[in-house]
Amino acid sequence: MHIDNARELKARLRARSVALTPLAAPQGVASVGVSVLGHGADGPRYGLAVRYSGERGDALLGHARELAGTAAAAELDVRDVGRVRALTAPAEGRTWTSAEMRRRVRPLHPGLSLAHRDVTAGTLGAFVTVTGSDGVYALSNNHVLADSDQAALDDPVLQPGPADGGRERDRVGSLARAVPLDAGGGNAVDAALTLLDDGEGHDPTYPVGRLRGWADADDEVQVEKVGRTTGRTRGRISAIELDDVAVEYPVGVVVFDGQVEVTGAAGAFSAGGDSGSLVYRPDTREAVGLLFAGSERGGENGTGLTFCNPIGLVLDALGATLVV
Repeated sequence: MHIDNARELKARLRARSVALTPLAAPQGVASVGVSVLGHGADGPRYGLAVRYSGERGDALLGHARELAGTAAAAELDVRDVGRVRALTAPAEGRTWTSAEMRRRVRPLHPGLSLAHRDVTAGTLGAFVTVTGSDGVYALSNNHVLADSDQAALDDPVLQPGPADGGRERDRVGSLARAVPLDAGGGNAVDAALTLLDDGEGHDPTYPVGRLRGWADADDEVQVEKVGRTTGRTRGRISAIELDDVAVEYPVGVVVFDGQVEVTGAAGAFSAGGDSGSLVYRPDTREAVGLLFAGSERGGENGTGLTFCNPIGLVLDALGATLVV
């Protein structure tokens, strides 16, 4: 299926699903997007991605099956994903292992445990600069650095995060900028920045070396991330442009549109505490997404799926440029 046909099916399905319960209500998951199905003789193959659970999800699935007559069965990618949660940590020589990522490490590098003083732990995704500022910033999620909009600007950010023993003496910077989370829906990114303190060293090296920039996620490509909880993992982009992704936060359910989905290559791609990890292509060394949430199931062998904000939207929202 051509990507434009998949987008048309997605729009039709969303239009037929307006009678579902309000998107911010926690009656299940009902997300729809463009599934990335691999390559054919004419290039990438796309389909209709349906991610569901609970009452809302069952209703969406019913609508999708009614529309399936307009698309081959192989082009309807349906997965029961269970609950979707923001991936901060549960309350509790560089090898890129999870044990290494949870330690106090200087100079700072991507993948390390990092969090606001009142958050358990997330992940330092990347270093960026901001137009009009001479400083260097650490990129992660709003729910990692800004405590889901509950923090104040200039609050301290710690490395490692409090769940990994971080205390005031482990301060590396302060909350400088966060994209607000809108409980009314229509969110595109869960992102925030920490301005690193003067003299705080940083090394923008990933397991594959320094990145070369960023790219849109528009194909079934192999990706990697390095995160606080699961270390270095590999996966593939399995869906793009996912709308109505309802994510459970400590402050309530927040709904996102236009998201990227990753399926792990050997088990789960991520777990709680990996929020804020940068997802990148190891072949081109280009960033494609900022990891922020995961589902209970829906991936290979019963593992969950991982959800990411498109990195271009993240950088635009923050007025930031990757340090490469």
